[in-house]
Parts: sequence; structure tokens; C-alpha cells
Amino acid sequence: MARPLDHAKRAQLLADVVGYIAEHGLADLSLRPLAAELGTSSRMLIYYFGTKEELLVQALGTQHPDFSLLFSGVSDRDGLRAGLAKLWTSTTQGESSVSTKILVQVMGVASVQRGPFADFATSAIHALIDAVADAMGRCGFAPEHARDEATIAVSGLRGILLDRLVTGDVARTDRSASRLIEQVVAE
Repeated sequence: MARPLDHAKRAQLLADVVGYIAEHGLADLSLRPLAAELGTSSRMLIYYFGTKEELLVQALGTQHPDFSLLFSGVSDRDGLRAGLAKLWTSTTQGESSVSTKILVQVMGVASVQRGPFADFATSAIHALIDAVADAMGRCGFAPEHARDEATIAVSGLRGILLDRLVTGDVARTDRSASRLIEQVVAE
């Protein structure tokens, strides 16, 4: 008879995997070095999660910030501007910075191959665009354009974030993000 899963250990492993991915990246991830870093064995990771892909999908699943909360109270353009600025800050240096760094990596993998991360990446993209589009609708953006404008804002900020992660140029990317937000929110 198989022993029951230790759910606390499993949850801790997922959190540790997220930290590992944030530090070491996703592209060349291998179970043995991951397990060694986590103080376990690749056999135990397979026991808890079945496959490497399932382990990664479940770890990534713990990283879905609730962006709808960030934009739920937005009803005017000043609030939208503030919400987008807070989004930028939280993804670059705040509570969402680790999950955002991982999401950017996952999106890169998902864009090349239709694998286990594609659904996660697609869901994350739509969740944020939907939250921003809903806020834009409440701010008076034309309903037929709100989703497109939200896509410009979200994808633009993500592109600037990718630039920042690659170049490390904080000042330029902060200025660029501020300009993009102003251009998107302008009447």
C-alpha cells in the first residue's frame, strides 16, 4: 500500500520550485539539479507530481496573481493610470515580480511549442487583459476598443519588462512604462 502524500511537504516543494525557476530559469530545467537544490530526490518529485511537466504546471499554477482586484475599483482615467502604474511596480519590484519573471519565461516556451505551459500562459494573458479591459470600459473607453487598448497596455508593459529583465536598465524602462501608461490612458 502506497503511503499517503504529505500535503504540507508538497505545497512547500511547489513554493521552492517557483523560487528555483525564478533564480535559475525554466529553459534548461532538469529534475536532478532541481531536486538536489530542494534537498530531495528526482524520484520523490516524480512521486509527488508524476512528471516534470506536471510539477512545473502545478508550481506555475500557484503563481496566478488576482489582477481583477487591482482594477476592480477603477472607474475613471486617474484610477486607471494609478492601477497601471501599480501593476508596473508590482511586476518589477513588488509582490508579483517573481511570478511575472516566471510568466515571461513560460510565454517564451509556450510561443515556440504548444506544450504543457501554453494553457497557463494563455490564461494568464487573458486574465490581465480582461481585468484592464473591464476597467477601461468603466472609464469610458469605447466597448469595441477597450480590449484592444488593454492589449496595447498589457503587452506594451510586458515588452518593456522583458527589456528590463534582459538589460537591467531600470531608469529607462521606468520612464518608458510611464510614457506608455500616459499614452494609453490619454483621452
